[in-house]
Amino acid sequence: MTYYGFNFLWMFIYDGRAPAATDERALDFLAEFGFNFVRIPTDYRFWTRDFDYFHPDETVWAQIDAYLDACQARGLHMCLNFHRAPGYCINANHLERHNLWQDAVAQDAFVWLWEQFARRYQNVPASALSFDLLNEPPNPGQYGMTRAIHAALVRRTVAAIRAISPQRPIQIDGLGGGHLAMPELADLDVIHSGRGYQPMAVSHYKAGWWPDVHLVTETPVYPGVIWDGVAWNRETLRTFYQPWRDVQASGRTIHIGEFGCYNQTPNDTALAWLADLLSIYREFGWGYSLWNFEGPFGIIGHGRPGARYETLHGYQVDRPLLDLLLENRLSA
Repeated sequence: MTYYGFNFLWMFIYDGRAPAATDERALDFLAEFGFNFVRIPTDYRFWTRDFDYFHPDETVWAQIDAYLDACQARGLHMCLNFHRAPGYCINANHLERHNLWQDAVAQDAFVWLWEQFARRYQNVPASALSFDLLNEPPNPGQYGMTRAIHAALVRRTVAAIRAISPQRPIQIDGLGGGHLAMPELADLDVIHSGRGYQPMAVSHYKAGWWPDVHLVTETPVYPGVIWDGVAWNRETLRTFYQPWRDVQASGRTIHIGEFGCYNQTPNDTALAWLADLLSIYREFGWGYSLWNFEGPFGIIGHGRPGARYETLHGYQVDRPLLDLLLENRLSA
């Protein structure tokens, strides 16, 4: 099955408050429009105190159980992801005490936590739940991470999960923030999860948390925006994804775990780029998960100037964007 859906940020960044409750109205919307995939990025600090990784507050995990129950009730596949894991996060990594790529305690904790979730959900069918091990590992060389270190940790974690739950589908995110394919892991029976954010000058225009935001000095247009020395268009996108196509040719499934466009990009530019991106995913047979459902990248009330909204199920929905998502799914 090919999975299409959205990211939901219910347990995304720990700020001292409990995780958000399941948004059942949003899940009803997904089911109504034929989407079948919900990705849940999580932050381990919701269930961990003072970096004591091995004594989690499992009462917090009951909320993950509730997310899963709500998805299963609607026939939606849930993908559980570590957005922040012991020793690494693509956002504010300096908050970590340990280094996932260098410290044994962080690596042991990472594997141990996934073993706990494998046991907790070992009776949940593969059709209902997958594990996305780590959101957007860094570029090789950053934080002491190398392809060999990353591959060894992935293989160790996959083996640990499968020893408990042999049927569990597992996803691994591309390196370099999700953009770099991993041919060194093409022999492993996992789903390779890519990203749909290139060119960043379009997708992250004026995004204040993006480190390179200052490099984009002109309002982007698409096709034709220059980024990384390349004029981006449909063929440039095809070239960008060729390494992922090579992994796919090895027999692996490719899924785009995140993609989307921040709300400061002009609407005509955003839609033109997304139309090319989604049509390429359809051509390649890849599923996708928009970042996010409701918010500055989403289909609900993102606030992008010039967008056309329609009231659907009580939401103000970007109708042209929703139509692009619907039109570029493969038939069941």
